[in-house]
Amino acid sequence: MRITELLKKESIELSVALDSKDAAIDKLTGLMEKGGRLHDRAGYKEGILAREAQGSTAVGDGIAIPHAKVAAVKEPGLAAVTVPDGVDYDAFDGSLANLIFMIAAPAGGADVHLEALARLSTLLMVPGFKDNLLKASDKDEFLRVIDEAETAKYGAPGESGSESKSPAAESQDKGQASQGGKGYRLLAVTACPTGIAHTYMAAENLENTAKSMGITLKAETDGSGGAQNVLTREEIAQAEAIIVAADREIEMARFDGKPVLQVPVADGIHKAKELIEKASSGQAPIYRHTGGGESSVSAGDGDSLGRKIYKHLMNGVSHMLPFVIGGGILIALAFLFDDYSIDPSNFGKNTPLAAYLKTIGDQAFGLMLPVLSGYIAMSIADRPGLAVGFVSGMAAKIGMTFANPAGGDVNAGFLGALFAGFAGGYLVLGLKKVLAKLPKSLEGIKPVLLYPVLGILLGTAVTTLINPYMGMINDGLTHFLNGMGGASRVILGMIVGGMMSIDMGGPFNKAAYVFGTAQLAEGNFEVMAAVMAGGMVPPVAIALSTMFFKKKFTKKECQSGIVNIIMGLSFITEGAIPFAASDPLRIIPSCAAGAAVAGGLSMFFGCTLRAPHGGIFVLPTIGNPMGYLAAVLIGAVLGCVILGLLKKELSEEERG
Repeated sequence: MRITELLKKESIELSVALDSKDAAIDKLTGLMEKGGRLHDRAGYKEGILAREAQGSTAVGDGIAIPHAKVAAVKEPGLAAVTVPDGVDYDAFDGSLANLIFMIAAPAGGADVHLEALARLSTLLMVPGFKDNLLKASDKDEFLRVIDEAETAKYGAPGESGSESKSPAAESQDKGQASQGGKGYRLLAVTACPTGIAHTYMAAENLENTAKSMGITLKAETDGSGGAQNVLTREEIAQAEAIIVAADREIEMARFDGKPVLQVPVADGIHKAKELIEKASSGQAPIYRHTGGGESSVSAGDGDSLGRKIYKHLMNGVSHMLPFVIGGGILIALAFLFDDYSIDPSNFGKNTPLAAYLKTIGDQAFGLMLPVLSGYIAMSIADRPGLAVGFVSGMAAKIGMTFANPAGGDVNAGFLGALFAGFAGGYLVLGLKKVLAKLPKSLEGIKPVLLYPVLGILLGTAVTTLINPYMGMINDGLTHFLNGMGGASRVILGMIVGGMMSIDMGGPFNKAAYVFGTAQLAEGNFEVMAAVMAGGMVPPVAIALSTMFFKKKFTKKECQSGIVNIIMGLSFITEGAIPFAASDPLRIIPSCAAGAAVAGGLSMFFGCTLRAPHGGIFVLPTIGNPMGYLAAVLIGAVLGCVILGLLKKELSEEERG
């Protein structure tokens, strides 16, 4: 498939004037919809915003490539705009985006489009390509520039091998020729979470930069379509060092004993020269693989113990949340569509629709603890840890004990599943080390027999042993929360609400959020309401400040104020991060005060929330919705007023 097959004329617009990043996303999602690529524009935009929340997809030098791989996409496609005056897309180098390509990839189905998307990402790193696109006088010329560049680099359609050659294949051939078959000085592996754009851009930039420095480098790309340009054992053995620019798990055991630099994939795009200089000058640390024969571990092994534990926890939480959110909202809808007067003891299942929604929601919600445990263990020990963590988490969920294997005697709950995930993961790591001493002829039975059988048995045994103690802690915490009086509950609400605003997506924010979801599992719905109220306040408070105290913000900040209202009402606290980063001493205390008041008021009004996300869109399912709205509004207004008092008025020149 060619790039031009993915880019329809209906999805191109040249010489567009855009005043904000959100306006750019709106424009491009609209163009994508015009091209007939989407089932659901709103769902696709949600995927785009979720990817942007992880970090801007602007790659610098006036280019941005927003992308999403979600179920809302009907068929793969591209949309493109040129913006002569540029638009602020939060690029790392401060440049305004003049050329924006948006990528839509379906969540499932064939991946025949991935090669074309990889080629586009690669071509955008080629000098002159962007300028030629910006000079295009009409859509036909725009498409012709792309087609000619793709043909020049990869061959015309139908040419032998042209459609199967990977984006890095050309540089690979040149590197082999220059080395006379002796290999490469440096090797690289690139991988981003979606495997669509940044994977290939990082590889191309590393190869081009190395070439300009007179250094041969081969880059393996681990994209959505699988690994391409795979490094061979001989190449690894002969290379001086390896650069791993990855934001997800890649095969690492093959690099044991070699100098390896492990960095985010963005560094491959932005800091290629620095990485190559460091790797080629002998500054890369020696990598030691501790997986006992398994080939995959996650990048970032140089992290501190605390950071590793946090990453493992967040890996479990991120995989758990769809089950909690989906199940929680369906359960909430079941109560919304039921009739309490029919049978109060069966509330939630009195009508056929309510019973159907409640049953589905209960099943999804019931998987949250095993999924949490399973993916924590997988993050620690890779694939062999998944089954061990999942079964151990199920043992924690049912409260399995040696006295009663069927469970039901203890309530290990969230804490038990948390322990089960870490215990299962580290048990598998221990098994890998022990079983590494077995003859190599038994290597093949480890992942299919030894790890599952021994791991599940040991992991479940340890979980069963610890369940009574986790149950005691869990019951004690639940009784403590249930026994808290009005003032104490308000203080708790203020604490979790304020934590949501302290670092806006960082460890404090995540700790409060995880505590809220844990209480959901225990049937305490008030804490989650306070958590979401606190998380909604910062963006809304900042947006109100930009409206009522315009002289204290730059014009660009005022323009993005409306966007923050939308993000705040959608419970996307991260919308406040750009403001907090520019003026943390004033923004963070103001927002934290407002968020704490919102959380406290939510508790005071007795608001409840069964779905741990959704913001204003799940308002009908919130207990005491008007009280909840009042809590968020009062908190946001308070944050706005405090911020208005703390901020200094800017001069006309400073405002821009």
